[in-house]
Amino acid sequence: MAALTDLNRLRVDPGDALDLQDRATQIDLPGDPSKDQIEHELDDLRRRIGEIQDLMFTRREQALLVILQGMDSAGKDSTTKAVFTGVNPLGIHAASFGVPTPQERHRDFLWRVHAQVPPLGCIGVFNRSHYEEPVIRRAHGLLKNGEMKRALRQIADFEQMLAESGTAVLKCFLHIGRDEQRERLQERIDNPLKHWKFDPSDLQERQYWVDYQAAYSQALAATSTAQAPWFVVPADRKPVRNLIVARLVVQALEALKAPPPARKPELVGLKVV
Repeated sequence: MAALTDLNRLRVDPGDALDLQDRATQIDLPGDPSKDQIEHELDDLRRRIGEIQDLMFTRREQALLVILQGMDSAGKDSTTKAVFTGVNPLGIHAASFGVPTPQERHRDFLWRVHAQVPPLGCIGVFNRSHYEEPVIRRAHGLLKNGEMKRALRQIADFEQMLAESGTAVLKCFLHIGRDEQRERLQERIDNPLKHWKFDPSDLQERQYWVDYQAAYSQALAATSTAQAPWFVVPADRKPVRNLIVARLVVQALEALKAPPPARKPELVGLKVV
C-alpha cells in the first residue's frame, strides 16, 4: 500500500479518463501515525480552519463550499463532524440533500441546491449534493449518456458561476471498497444504537455497485476543474479519511489568502471615556 506524500496525488485532473476501480480505498500516511497522533493533527487543523473562517467572516468577500460525496456508509456525516467540530457555528452552513420533495421535482435539479450555497464569509458543507440526481438515475439506467453529459455540463457551469462569484468549491469523493461497505452496513444492523442509520434501500442500491462506480467515474472526470477540483479520498480507514479531508480544507482555505479585517481610519486615536 503506497503512502500519501502529496495531496495532489488524490486530485482528478481535468480531462482524466477516470476509473474509480483504479483508485485506492486505503492508503498509508507517512510515518504511519497512531490514532492519537492523527487526532492531535486534526485538532491543529480544526483550529486553523476556525482562524481562517474568522478572517473570512470579517470581510464577507469569500466563501468555501465543501462537497462530500460517496457511496452509502462512506462516512459523510462523521467526516463533517470530525473536520468541523469546534469551528464557530455562525460560520458553518451544513446542508444534506435527500429524496426531492414534490415541490423540488417540479423545478430543475439545481434549484434546491443553489439556495443552500453558503453566504460570503462562511464555509458550506454539502452532505450529498447536486451530483445525486444524475448519478442515481444514470446508475439505474434512467438517464441516457447524452442526458448525463448535459447534466454534468450544467453542474460544471453552476460551479464555475460560484467560483466567479467568490465561492471556492472543494469536492471530496469518499471512496470506500465494497467489502468495507458490507461491514459498515452489517454493523448498523447488528448494533441497535445504529439502527437509525440503516435504510433497507441501502441493500437494494448495493446491487448497483458497479453501475454507481461507473456513473461516479464519469461524473468526477467531467466536472473536475481548476476552479472546482475533485479529490478521491481513500475512506476505508476513518481516521485517515478525516485527516485527509481536513488537510484538503485547510489547503483550500489558505489558497483564498483571506486578508485581515479592514482598518477603520476614523477609529485611530479615538479614546473611550
